[in-house]
Amino acid sequence: MKFTHFNTTLLSISLGLSSLAFAQKPKQTVKLITLDPGHFHAALVQKNMYPEVSPTVQVYAPVGNDLHYHLDRINSYNSRAENPTSWHEKIYAGNDYLEKMLAEKAGNVVVIAGNNRIKADYLAKSVGAGFNVLSDKPMIIDAKDFPKLQATFKKAAENKVLLYDIMTERYEISTMLQRAFALIPSVFGKLEKGTPENPAVTKESVHHFYKYVSGSVLTRPTWFMDVAQQGEGIVDVTTHLVDLIQWECFPAQVIDYKKDIKITNAKRWTTEMTLNQFKTITKTEGFPAFLKKDLANDTTLKIYANGEINYQLKGVHAKASVIWAYKAPEGGGDTHYSIMRGTKANLIIRQGAEQAYKPTLYIEPVNVSGNYEAEIQKAVAELQKDFAGISVKKNAKGWEVIIPEKYKEGHEAHFGRVTEKYLAFLKEGKLPNWEVPNMISKYYITTKALEIAKKTKSAK
Repeated sequence: MKFTHFNTTLLSISLGLSSLAFAQKPKQTVKLITLDPGHFHAALVQKNMYPEVSPTVQVYAPVGNDLHYHLDRINSYNSRAENPTSWHEKIYAGNDYLEKMLAEKAGNVVVIAGNNRIKADYLAKSVGAGFNVLSDKPMIIDAKDFPKLQATFKKAAENKVLLYDIMTERYEISTMLQRAFALIPSVFGKLEKGTPENPAVTKESVHHFYKYVSGSVLTRPTWFMDVAQQGEGIVDVTTHLVDLIQWECFPAQVIDYKKDIKITNAKRWTTEMTLNQFKTITKTEGFPAFLKKDLANDTTLKIYANGEINYQLKGVHAKASVIWAYKAPEGGGDTHYSIMRGTKANLIIRQGAEQAYKPTLYIEPVNVSGNYEAEIQKAVAELQKDFAGISVKKNAKGWEVIIPEKYKEGHEAHFGRVTEKYLAFLKEGKLPNWEVPNMISKYYITTKALEIAKKTKSAK
């Protein structure tokens, strides 16, 4: 299916369509619209079916490879052997795709995952037209768009629609349990305040340009390697890390970016990518003109994909850092390291070779007395009410939390979890009172940190 040779502006096709796609189930009150799906996260929202969501999805996009790859992914879900989906994609492809979407109002929830340079405008216009929006991160990649994002949230409230970003990492089981243990004073104590040199909370994430998604090597759009379009690492993946720091350290608490946040310092540095590596992941013949600005020579691209933010959140010192490599080591993948330092114990997630590149949670006591192990066992027994089957295993430094395999769904499954949560919010008609101010605070941190990093000479 090639779109590059189409002259028509309207294309309507059905992907893996069966009679089941038209079977309207009771209470299907949500109709999805997909807007300009340039990132594979747009498809992952549809990896599952949802009882309250119509199987017919309207797609609005420019003609091109991004649309082609998106439809291929949906088709793969419809045609898979195990638990196939039954999505019916109706496509409008043309230069006026945005205007067409706003005019036709073919659904009530817009899914936005693509080029981040234009996302702030997509969000503002969608919300302004009365659509609910489920947005991939990051919502913005530049401080100049921060006022627009604030205005968009205000407009969402006025129009009584829900604007929400896809925070998949809240559904990673080791992170959920790290948060849960941190709420048990007999095990964790209280969260330390930390220092800039030794933060109370550290979250580090390693990602890879070459990766597998839904069983196939991911084809990246060429613009993904342009930080002016995708965003630098410090405003992209760190969105997840900053979100988790807020979500774990101050659960269900409102964070006011004007008084609760102080950025200490930030820095950024580049990842190098060869021409051959670029060709492999984009399936193109060379660097496009918009990447010439980032070439060290004709065959090496330098991408500001890496960054680090040191800041204070309600007086607690935190660090969020992201690193992008080209390809993971054999048997490896994207990895996550996290530590929350308590007065009684540190809660640490490691995901290295020793853990077979699987996120593993450890409880490592630092200042305990009495029968601390009994407190651990009491805490585990309490948490088993929500996480049946978890246990702990003693090691030289403390305990490893043993997590049943049934909870280890993987990153792709988390998109379904976020979507289910969002659908529940839609049914209720509102988000929790802390979600919007905390989203605003999150994007203040990332975009302000980028401003600071650009003024700081990198030490890397």
